[in-house]
Amino acid sequence: MENVIIIGGGPAGLAASIYNARADLKPLVIAGSPPGGQLMLTTEVENYPGFESILGPDLIEKYRQHALKFGVRIVDKNVTAVDFSKIPFTISTPEQTYTAKSVIITTGAKAIWLGLLSEERLRGRGVSACATCDAFFFKDKTVAVVGGGDTAMEEALTLTKFAKKVYIIHRRDQFRASKIMQDRVLKHPKIEAIWNATVEEVLGEQKVSAVKIKDLKSETKNLEVDGLFIAIGHKPDTDIFKGQIELDQKGYIVVKNSMTSKTGVFAAGDCVDHVYRQAATAVGMGVAAALDAERWLGVQNL
Repeated sequence: MENVIIIGGGPAGLAASIYNARADLKPLVIAGSPPGGQLMLTTEVENYPGFESILGPDLIEKYRQHALKFGVRIVDKNVTAVDFSKIPFTISTPEQTYTAKSVIITTGAKAIWLGLLSEERLRGRGVSACATCDAFFFKDKTVAVVGGGDTAMEEALTLTKFAKKVYIIHRRDQFRASKIMQDRVLKHPKIEAIWNATVEEVLGEQKVSAVKIKDLKSETKNLEVDGLFIAIGHKPDTDIFKGQIELDQKGYIVVKNSMTSKTGVFAAGDCVDHVYRQAATAVGMGVAAALDAERWLGVQNL
C-alpha cells in the first residue's frame, strides 16, 4: 500500500511529489500517457520565475528530473478507474491496480479547441488558448480571439496591452459575457467585433498569417492576423471521478483548502482552478496539497 498516490504528471502533481518525497512519504505519481499536461503543448515559456525563456516540454522534464532525484516513482500510465469509498483507496491503470492511504488529484484541464486540423498544426506557432501566457509575443501585431464569454473578453483586453489590433470573432450577434466585460471590450479603441461568423481554417505555413471566416450567408473571407486565441472554454479532466468526489457544474473539483469532499483525497492545479490556470499557480497548489496530505496522514497515524 502506498502512502500517497498522485494522479497527474503536470506542474501540480510533480511539485506535490517533490514535497511528499522530502517528507519521506515515498510518493507514486501516475502521470498519464502522454504525461506532462498543457505545458507539453506550449512552446516558449517566459513568465515562470527562474527561467527567462524555456520550452514547455523542457520545463516539465526539469520537474521530472527534480522529482526523480528525491526518489519519486513515476508511472506514465492513464488511470482507468478509482474507488474512494474506503481506505485504502484503489486506483487502477490498464496493467495494474494500486492502493493508497491518501490521494492527490492533479489531472488538469484542457482548452476546448475548434477541432480544425490547421488549428492543431499551428498550435504554438500563433494559435494559443492563453493570452496571459502568450500575449507578449504579439507586440504591435494583429490578433483575433474566438469566443463570446467572459474568458474571451478577458483574453481580448489582455491582448490590447501588446497587440495593435484585436478582433473578436463570435458566432452570434451578441456576446454572452457579463455586461461590464462587454462594455469594456466594445468601447476599447483597439478591439473590433466580428459578429455571426465562424473560423473555418487557420492559414499559414510555419506561423499564422490569416484565418478564413464564414458568415451567416456562408460567404467566406480571409482575415489577416498574426495570432489566433481560442477562448471557448476549458474542460477539466475529472470525468473518472464522477460519483466519487464532489464536482461543480463544469466538472471542476470542489475543495476546502485542498481537501475534496472525500476525506484523505486532495486536489490541486487546473482540475480545481478555473480562474488562473498558470503553471506557477498549479505548482503552489500542488505544494499546498502535498503539505495537507502529509499533515492529514500524520494526524490519522496511517
